[in-house]
Amino acid sequence: MRRIALVGLVLLAATAAVAAASTGGLPNIGTPSMKAQPVYKGYYDHHIDTYLITDVSSKSQAKATHINYSPELKGVKGLPEQYFVRGRAAHGQLTVFGSEPGESDYNPLWEEVWVTWKKGVKPVLLGEDDQIDALEKKGRLTETDAHIVLNAPILKVGKSG
Repeated sequence: MRRIALVGLVLLAATAAVAAASTGGLPNIGTPSMKAQPVYKGYYDHHIDTYLITDVSSKSQAKATHINYSPELKGVKGLPEQYFVRGRAAHGQLTVFGSEPGESDYNPLWEEVWVTWKKGVKPVLLGEDDQIDALEKKGRLTETDAHIVLNAPILKVGKSG
């Protein structure tokens, strides 16, 4: 009788594990706890998304921002771009994403691109990647691939205008 009960319990546990896996749940990840994490804001198509920064392929950036240094990230290619204005910037300027969740090319890993306004050009608020590319073609700013990969998943997509 004990053996039948033990076999029954094993079968029940196995069935529960298969059910959890088949519904897309992760087995044995533990109980979540709520913890405050710094979040940031950035533009995508002129609306504001909220994101988290966890890892970066630059040792100096990791140290300066108190996040994880991950040199292996540098080898990841074909990522969407995240634009950072360096130097002069319009009031309220934030980072600009080249994609967001729901887009076919979204990835929480980003290729950092530094944007710099050319001398004599008055900075305007940049809110989308197409705007940045158009201004570069007009000779108003420059884009520089920083050769840095940032792990910065977007947590909340803002509302479009």
